[in-house]
Amino acid sequence: MTRLSVEMLAADAPPPITSAGHAQLGIAVLVGIAVIVLLITKFKLHAFLALIIGSLALGAAAGAPLDKAITSFTAGLGSTVAGVGVLIALGAILGKLLADSGGADQIVDTILAKAGGRSMPWAMVLIASVIGLPLFFEVGIVLLIPVVLMVAKRGNYSLMRIGIPALAGLSVMHGLIPPHPGPLVAIDAVKANLGVTLALGILVAIPTVIIAGPVFSKVAARWVDVPAPDRMLPQRASDELERRPGFGATLATVLLPVVLMLAKALVDIVVDDTASTTQRALDLVGSPLIALLAAVIVGFFTLGRPAGFSKERLQQTVEKGLMPIAGILLIVGAGGGFKQTLIDSGVGQMILDVSKDWSIPALLLGWLIAVAIRLATGSATVATVSAAGLVAPLAADMSTTHAALLVLAIGAGSLFFSHVNDAGFWLVKEYFGLSVGQTVKTWSVMETIISVVAGGLVLLLSLVI
Repeated sequence: MTRLSVEMLAADAPPPITSAGHAQLGIAVLVGIAVIVLLITKFKLHAFLALIIGSLALGAAAGAPLDKAITSFTAGLGSTVAGVGVLIALGAILGKLLADSGGADQIVDTILAKAGGRSMPWAMVLIASVIGLPLFFEVGIVLLIPVVLMVAKRGNYSLMRIGIPALAGLSVMHGLIPPHPGPLVAIDAVKANLGVTLALGILVAIPTVIIAGPVFSKVAARWVDVPAPDRMLPQRASDELERRPGFGATLATVLLPVVLMLAKALVDIVVDDTASTTQRALDLVGSPLIALLAAVIVGFFTLGRPAGFSKERLQQTVEKGLMPIAGILLIVGAGGGFKQTLIDSGVGQMILDVSKDWSIPALLLGWLIAVAIRLATGSATVATVSAAGLVAPLAADMSTTHAALLVLAIGAGSLFFSHVNDAGFWLVKEYFGLSVGQTVKTWSVMETIISVVAGGLVLLLSLVI
């Protein structure tokens, strides 16, 4: 970023809520993050409460009046929830509809029926990637665990040979591909184009998931050669249904929002005419809100009706889909509040002033900050929203593609080395019946491979586009 652009940004930005110098602001950032990390890891406080207290600690350490720090936090929380809250809710409804109707089971069973032998790990990564598009990571794990255990038992496969590709597919979708909460928040923070981010995210995700999934699973199976745990498999949703949706209709419903958003991004690049009817129409239907809303409404007919759902059952599905996301929305919103407190305290401008003479690329800086916060807090979402808030000013004069790559760099960093402070770590350990050491050798290493490979691919893309 040039000195001129920094000065222009400083002229346009509202005055900070504190007059602290760079050194004090740097200390304030460390204090705020340290408070969040300590509260989450040591005192086991919910991330929502930790982010509120950490934001106030940041403001106090920066010398900001408490009332202004509170105003900054609440403004950031409100704007973040307004920007991504509805999208998260629509994604949760679509995911619940997919699970309850048996549509997810239909995709799984159809692909497994055509796979076998050496192709099975590749089938698992394909299943997880498709299922993982509309589902939150934890929901995806719960949905796919019965399938992973069943395939490993019936085919006499090593559990890692089947489980690692499934976990890799879910994790890559969670960290890199909207409409998952992390990428959505980062897109909102750095003002990136969602369609371009989605297209580049898919481009980065494909080789990443191959390396971290089927390829690494060969190594993981040698390191930890365990069979599927001998226990009762959870009942699948479709086991209670007389019929379920067809494969083609289910797949089309899942991919509908992705296709609409990608079509909008493609037309925006190819057609340079804002008055074009085609471009205006795709700008509407390809917007994230309309694309996801369309998928939900279509899903009522392509998923709910074939499963025999009544209007009352559909209503219950929507309600059940919305209930689990309360915590996620609060964490995402509080992360936005923390981000806004950073910006209003002058931390964003400080990073601009300090980093303009650095030789470190902005994309690498975003990745490193996300890695540090991920290691400290264990939360990919907290790492994403915090890192996005810190480096957002660096995106001000970036091209559309490089702003999208910054989002992906942050998302990649947020997945680095999941360990004992991450709920996902314990979820994988318990479901797969592993020891802590075995979970580190498999799940933690897989997450690190995803982070490093995706981060490297993002940096490579930044050199050629």
